Amino acid sequence: MTHDWRLPNESEAYRKARDELLEAEIALRRQTEAVAAARRALPLGGEVPTNYVFKEGDNARTVTLSELFGDKQTLVAYSFMYGPNMDKPCPMCASLIDSLNGSAGHIAQRVGLVVIAKSAIGRILTFSRPRGWNRLRLVSSADNSYNRDYLGENAEGQQMPMLNVFAKRNGKIHHTFATELMLAPSDPGQDSRHVDGLSPLWGLLDFAPEGRGDFRTKLQYT
Repeated sequence: MTHDWRLPNESEAYRKARDELLEAEIALRRQTEAVAAARRALPLGGEVPTNYVFKEGDNARTVTLSELFGDKQTLVAYSFMYGPNMDKPCPMCASLIDSLNGSAGHIAQRVGLVVIAKSAIGRILTFSRPRGWNRLRLVSSADNSYNRDYLGENAEGQQMPMLNVFAKRNGKIHHTFATELMLAPSDPGQDSRHVDGLSPLWGLLDFAPEGRGDFRTKLQYT
């Protein structure tokens, strides 16, 4: 399966290798679609045990999990690794949220979106404002067990970068999906890539000859 388009001065060797890669890309796209379809076909997960109460905004107003849905039937919740005992938040999480903030207006057309961190809300806002996170709902789970219950924190209180999806059905809230790939047995060279699909950073670097290599994001580059 090829096409007739050609790029300036490309060699026959390049075109042959590129056509072979194109076949692999087509197979990958089909597999990606198949996995997405299987994810959508999952039965409902467990009913959420409590309507968690979070803190939001400068006045630390309370907001419940059910309210975070807004007028949508689905809520996507990202657990931001910024706990009360961390001097600084996770740089990888911060880079991901940078991207989510830019896409938040588009995402809001389909589903609810929230970023949840264990630190006090004032501390979250102090970090978020210089980064321009002005399109996202940022809430604190400092006073509830959400992080522990939904894999955003381990038994020792260490924060984990988990994405969870919830759905409203017949007046109840159910969990539908978590990025459990992070919890799977170690797979050398593939670990810690459970939320790649959320980040344009990794997708773009994977297009480059250098690839992503051992690059790790920083909170600042100056």
